[in-house]
Amino acid sequence: MEKTIEDPPTSAILLDHCHFSQVIFNSVEKFYIPGGDVTCHYTFTQHFIPRRKDWIGIFRVGWKTTREYYTFMWVTLPIDLNNKSAKQQEVQFKAYYLPKDDEYYQFCYVDQDGVVRGASIPFQFRPENEEDILVVTTQGEVEEIEQHNKELCKENQELKDSCVSLQKQNSDMQAELQKKQEELETLQSINKKLELKVKEQKDYWETELLQLKEQNQKMSSENEKMGIRVDQLQAQLSTQEKEMEKLVQGDQDKTEQLEQLKKENDHLFLSLTEQRKDQKKLEQTVEQMKHNETTAMKKQQELMDENFDLSKRLSENKMMYNALQREKERLEGENDLLKRENSRLLSYMGLDFDSLPYQVPASDEGGAGQNPGLVYGNPYSGIQESSSPSLGLNKWK
Repeated sequence: MEKTIEDPPTSAILLDHCHFSQVIFNSVEKFYIPGGDVTCHYTFTQHFIPRRKDWIGIFRVGWKTTREYYTFMWVTLPIDLNNKSAKQQEVQFKAYYLPKDDEYYQFCYVDQDGVVRGASIPFQFRPENEEDILVVTTQGEVEEIEQHNKELCKENQELKDSCVSLQKQNSDMQAELQKKQEELETLQSINKKLELKVKEQKDYWETELLQLKEQNQKMSSENEKMGIRVDQLQAQLSTQEKEMEKLVQGDQDKTEQLEQLKKENDHLFLSLTEQRKDQKKLEQTVEQMKHNETTAMKKQQELMDENFDLSKRLSENKMMYNALQREKERLEGENDLLKRENSRLLSYMGLDFDSLPYQVPASDEGGAGQNPGLVYGNPYSGIQESSSPSLGLNKWK
């Protein structure tokens, strides 16, 4: 085998990946005389473009991969590839590097990727008159050659069958790859929908949070007004004992207002129940997102590197879920604060009813304007109604 400073590019590509018709070998002899140089003539087809690392090798018939070359020569690139005459090329193999046995060989054109682009008919290296001697003197050798040809034909058929099988495998792999690509696109579409849904839920909860903040501010303002009003009532109790009948009438008005407040509290309780249902739906959505994320992560191990973007988006969904969870905990804290504020407001209401049995307010305005801020009601009024009057009496005693 020829010893060179740089080995040619080869590969383990099998015959079904080769394209033997892109380079055509011309004027190939049936045999070449040992001891002489061999000139190989070849032609490029119309759609083939040679490259700098292409080479022509001599292979023993029956080779499996391009690594099994006996010797090789680098291809000289034509100066003008557009010129038709430039496509007629030749390369010369020196006698020193040629095979010395009488096996069958063939020329193969291999590109710089290690893929065979053309192959010649088989030939031998033997003396010129050896053919006549074989035919005349030895019938057994003729039979041996025929047997060898049969084996070559059989091997060729096996290679063809292998080629068909590999082509079928390639088609199956292409179909499987297409199926995986469709699954990836489906997952990406689902992920986008989930992202939109999470964004909508986040916007909804931000709006609800803003409304709750406004309600809390209003309740705080109303609590301050109620404190001022209680001070005014305390001053009126010490100076206006003669207006008891008007106060009784005012108590009746306040009773009606209390009933209205109870209704508003029931409405607020229903509203909070609906909010809890929405929150539960959001948690279920987040759980579904986590499940989808786990499924996507499993599938991502089987897909190509293109799935990285999907993994990144799923991680962002998880972060968004954690942010929503923290937002939910903060909302629950604010709800607890509203509960305490409502309890305190009910306590003040109890003082108005039980601590002024013998006094009458200065005007009707005092009885009607005590609770202007309880627009949204108190869902927890039923918890403290029974205890508020006793607390008020103890305070005034």
